[in-house]
Amino acid sequence: MIHTLAGPDHYVPFVAMARARNWSWQRTSWITLACGLGHLTSSIGLGIVAAWFGVELQRVAHIESVRGSVATWGLIAFGAIYFAWGLRRAARGQSHDHAHWHTQTGLHRHAHSHEGEHIHVHAGAQVEDGTGRARSITPWVLFAIFVFGPCEPMIPLVMVPAAERDWLGVALVSVVFGTMTLLAMLGAVLLGLYGVQRIRLGVAERYTHALAGLTLLLTGGAMAAFGL
Repeated sequence: MIHTLAGPDHYVPFVAMARARNWSWQRTSWITLACGLGHLTSSIGLGIVAAWFGVELQRVAHIESVRGSVATWGLIAFGAIYFAWGLRRAARGQSHDHAHWHTQTGLHRHAHSHEGEHIHVHAGAQVEDGTGRARSITPWVLFAIFVFGPCEPMIPLVMVPAAERDWLGVALVSVVFGTMTLLAMLGAVLLGLYGVQRIRLGVAERYTHALAGLTLLLTGGAMAAFGL
């Protein structure tokens, strides 16, 4: 639980995206649990395979380091792209004046925004699914990032019983560690979402997507800078 709560990447991205994309509590919970399972399963599988083939723990740690770098920079890249798309969306939603000259009534001004116009989103937000309906790919991007993300404490805990062919030990460690990790993630996400949903941005509400992208970008930057 300490490992999970000490890593903001385990819950901050879900809180930010749920707030920006108006995910329901149920959808947020399922996405969090799915990403958490992918996160755990990849490390458990790596630990079992490494122990089975007699790979040294130091080499496995190097592989985990590479996976961690991929996940970190993936989160940074996704955050940056989503931030840029959020700013573009906010700019299109900002109302502005247009002046027109009518021969009968003279000068006429009106304000409007481009928010209602069709927007093609290529920043990890939505794509067309072939039926004309918008389909969000954000959960899949988060899932891919979490699959690459290593769960460092899990590796030695799994490798020791796996090396001894103690599969009951592997199962017990995986279930206990995995359950506590998922509960900690889900609790932190839902608590965070409960808090941010009560924040009213007023006129800055149109910047929620940009703020979510910036949050992901800063979270990835903190992971890279401080090894969180």
